[in-house]
Amino acid sequence: MTDRPRFALRFISGKYQGGEFPLRVNREIIIGRSSDLDMVLVEDMVSRRHAKITTTDADILIQDVGSTNGTFVNGEKITGRARLTEGDRILVGTSIIKVVQVNDQAAATTEAEARRKLEAGAARHSSTAGRPMSGVIEEIPLPDLLQLLSTSRKSGVLSIGSSGGVGKIYLRKGQIYFAAINDDFALSPQKAIYRMLTWQTGTFELEPSVEIQVMEEIQESTEALLMEGVRQLDEINNVAHLLPPPGSPLAVPTPLAGRLRDLTPAELDTFQLVLDHGQLQKVLDHYPGTDLDCANTLVGLIKREFVVVP
Repeated sequence: MTDRPRFALRFISGKYQGGEFPLRVNREIIIGRSSDLDMVLVEDMVSRRHAKITTTDADILIQDVGSTNGTFVNGEKITGRARLTEGDRILVGTSIIKVVQVNDQAAATTEAEARRKLEAGAARHSSTAGRPMSGVIEEIPLPDLLQLLSTSRKSGVLSIGSSGGVGKIYLRKGQIYFAAINDDFALSPQKAIYRMLTWQTGTFELEPSVEIQVMEEIQESTEALLMEGVRQLDEINNVAHLLPPPGSPLAVPTPLAGRLRDLTPAELDTFQLVLDHGQLQKVLDHYPGTDLDCANTLVGLIKREFVVVP
């Protein structure tokens, strides 16, 4: 068959999460809220006619067809036609849709069957209709998710559950104005965001907007926060193998391998935190700067044997 699909649209967030829709070759599909369209997404933020996807032998093209809230590809709002490739993420309303390769079973699925499965999935998720945007960060990493939420000017509380704790990022029209992990307000909001961006696994859910009063709102743009967060993530990954797991104990050996007066002020402060708290995670939490600065300082102290892992 000349129209055998090579790719499909997989819903990785929203009320249709888990559903897939095949992209048959030489086919044009219209996405929107209207019941007579090819892919029907029933939600307030989707226009009656929202977007059009055209699949040819060589390309998959998407264009917005005058929707109210826009169509986004990889965090960028599209104005004309945009080319889609495997792995691209599309935001339509509160649905995040990923372009994926199809297996033989999915390739055999007709559009009518795919529509029925989407409707059935939406019915199962109807109990979470008030909080429709949810998913797993293995499917969409937090930097990509926050980029999507920022450019689409979403408001709400992004709640993230991970082995590192429960994080909350507060958004107002796409701008991050506060963040916390495990409701620990002693941790600076910027430090909380940078730490959450290192989380590789877990779940997320965009809860309805709840305005909170904080002493000092974040002033940096979401874009600047993400750029700095990704930079720190790259550098932390470079030194992570030189540190033990976060829950590991840290100790000061006796006798010391050198003289304390040879340490810099930052090294002395970190040395004091090891004496006071004796655990890597607690040292990171109490360090006044970023986790990256603390990690680099600790690596230096461990190499010089001022700090040891017992």
